[in-house]
Amino acid sequence: MKIVTPTLLINKKICLKNINKMAKKASNNNVIFRPHFKTHQSELIGTWFRNAGITKITVSSLEMAEYFATHYWDDITIAIPLNIRELDKVVSLTKKIQLNIILDSLETANSIRNINSSLNYFIEIDTGYKRTGVNFNDKNKIDKILSLLHENQHFTFKGFLNHNGSNYCAKSKEEIKKNHAIEIEALMSLKKHYSKYFKNLIISIGDTPACSVLENFSGIDEIRPGNFVFYDWMQYKLGSCSINDIAVTMICPVLGKYADRQEIVIHGGAVHFSKEFIINEEGLKNYGQIAEIVDGKWNMPITDCYLSSLSQEHGIVKCSGDFFNKTNIGDQIVVYPIHSCLTMNLMKNNYRIV
Repeated sequence: MKIVTPTLLINKKICLKNINKMAKKASNNNVIFRPHFKTHQSELIGTWFRNAGITKITVSSLEMAEYFATHYWDDITIAIPLNIRELDKVVSLTKKIQLNIILDSLETANSIRNINSSLNYFIEIDTGYKRTGVNFNDKNKIDKILSLLHENQHFTFKGFLNHNGSNYCAKSKEEIKKNHAIEIEALMSLKKHYSKYFKNLIISIGDTPACSVLENFSGIDEIRPGNFVFYDWMQYKLGSCSINDIAVTMICPVLGKYADRQEIVIHGGAVHFSKEFIINEEGLKNYGQIAEIVDGKWNMPITDCYLSSLSQEHGIVKCSGDFFNKTNIGDQIVVYPIHSCLTMNLMKNNYRIV
């Protein structure tokens, strides 16, 4: 494999398997499947979803929505609170596609109330993650937002949207299921209350751990997972996937060996992986898990070899004596990324489909 610089490898066969598995799960549960394209940000990979029958997508910025709109995606949710500085671009995009935005404040609602353009909106709900969203108990605030926007006949209230980021800190599948149960109880209570006033409103959830672990999506109308197309080492450790479900690795050249530290230095740093990490079984930071290369392809992870530190361009690999001894300067090391979404964002101009 002629690779000389840090490069992201994407296994198409595994991606297709992951896409089809999640699409089938959504179909079996009769829920809308609106995958989050922030994970791959790729026109090409987008066609793999289209070929699986997906017609609705999620993105994380207006810029990303514009990109995919130019590639014939015409039903897009921007799953981040509306940036009111981009209203002109929002209005322009609504003339080309069905655009769904989310909001959680009266200020944002007031800024869009007079837009003379067809626009769908969700109210984002915070069920305990405490990032963005209206607290699920704050019906007074929800009522004020709805009242402010209800008079605009161009607007359609779609329902309540949530992203349960707490699941990325879960220690087990059972904790993921517990977090999900709390989330759904809160969202279903809101749906029951507001369905008296708004027909066809939906509950939309987004996290990959819950969508991967659960088989029953009772009470949910739409799912928006993204990371599942690639998965990563974090998802594996959460129990969301198996090793064979991880569709991406980084391949990085070995720059140096340091016997006194039993460490290898690779060309692969924060500008390639991001600085996302998990805490391993020894209580130490793990920025990426080393895997074997067999016949030019990545294989199973090596449990005692991992990225222990990252600077801008360098990565330090803590490794066993056996791996240290058989690895030479100029070799290539394969690394399972901790968070594939961030790694793909950094490497979207330097990846290979394998």
